[in-house]
Amino acid sequence: MKHVAIIMGGYSSEYKISLLSGNVVYQSLDRTKYVPYRIHLLKDKWVYVAEDDTEHPIDKNDFSVNYQGNKIRFDVIFNAIHGSPGEDGLIQAYLELLHLPHTSCGFYQAALTMNKRDMLSVLKPYGIKTAISYYLNQGDYFDAEEIIQKVGLPCFVKPNKSGSSFGISKPKTSEELLIAIEKAYLEDDEIIIESFLEGTEVSVGVINYRGEITVLPITEIVSENDFFDYEAKYMGKSQEITPARISAEVALKIAETAKKIYLILKMEGFSRSEFILVRDEPFLLEMNTVPGLTNESILPQQALAANISLAELFDNAISLALDKSPL
Repeated sequence: MKHVAIIMGGYSSEYKISLLSGNVVYQSLDRTKYVPYRIHLLKDKWVYVAEDDTEHPIDKNDFSVNYQGNKIRFDVIFNAIHGSPGEDGLIQAYLELLHLPHTSCGFYQAALTMNKRDMLSVLKPYGIKTAISYYLNQGDYFDAEEIIQKVGLPCFVKPNKSGSSFGISKPKTSEELLIAIEKAYLEDDEIIIESFLEGTEVSVGVINYRGEITVLPITEIVSENDFFDYEAKYMGKSQEITPARISAEVALKIAETAKKIYLILKMEGFSRSEFILVRDEPFLLEMNTVPGLTNESILPQQALAANISLAELFDNAISLALDKSPL
């Protein structure tokens, strides 16, 4: 029986979503193979949450917990933290220093993909198509008209290192652009402003499944709102159609692009990439390395369409983590 710490929560605006994901993992794991533990990593505390909802502090020296007179050590860490510190490389680096296997990618890949600006810069030389973009750091002088000349209107203003569509706006005028920039700075001190791409939005999960890099069925996203924002993602204001209503030829092109990105970045574990199809050509928006894992989340929907149950999906992630060569 392997002792599995399911880490959830985190330090970002996504912590509530992460708690939902972590609890789905907790409920889904095969109890004949695993002893799962709910571990909440929050800004003010790292705790093991027992069955009776009592909280017991995590010893950060070795990531263990004392519970009912016993010191519990974990065989593997299941990472269900969206945003910092689970998706930006911090927790990966910490766990790797402790020689604790975990289900997510390495710390460099996590840090790179969390930073939209840096990831897109790395991928451009490989021919990966992206929107035209303009970058700002908080405090930078900028000329709104200069930005508009480069990216056009409407455009998208996004925090550079944030998920779940927090802080994203779609300004249509120069006045709205100024408001959108201030909104994005509430989430991050770096922002990315991108040209608006007219087309179909799709989401593509790529995982290592039983030792083979596998592209899951593609999801088409149809938002009731102006774009795929927080409400559309988590409050039912969108249709998520799996498999996407696209031709086999276009689906193959997207799958090949998503797999290419996974391999270029030397990814491990889960990934979910978002694309806009412009005249049947995929333009990359971003990649998530700890995507939502609730029953309603996109990657689990894709796995089910590929006849992979949640229990199998999570079991596979744990098995791969345990099979990794020791550091």
